[in-house]
Amino acid sequence: MIQIFGISKNFDVKKAERYFAERRIPVQKIDLKEKGISKGELESVISALSKKAGGRDAAIEMVADKKHKDYAGFAYLDDSDKFEKLLENPLLLVQPIVRNGKDSATIGYEPDVWKSWT
Repeated sequence: MIQIFGISKNFDVKKAERYFAERRIPVQKIDLKEKGISKGELESVISALSKKAGGRDAAIEMVADKKHKDYAGFAYLDDSDKFEKLLENPLLLVQPIVRNGKDSATIGYEPDVWKSWT
């Protein structure tokens, strides 16, 4: 099952939802504002991205939205505290996060990657 994490007002989240809807691929939508993201879900996203990013710390940096108003405070945290900060404030995450099982995940609008999933 494909999961889309994001807020409904985010333009890229809407585009991701439309991408899967047009292809009649069922998705589970998780509103980060209402439900947030669980520790296990975030851990599997970080794990899936760490191969591409070059390690866990790099993947954590990759999922943090540098345009978010609270990013400056996040950037100066110790690496060991950044994961917890993302759990506390899931709106700091780049949206959408699209997850396909435990081993595949993308951040942002990535239709070329999603095409290989279907």
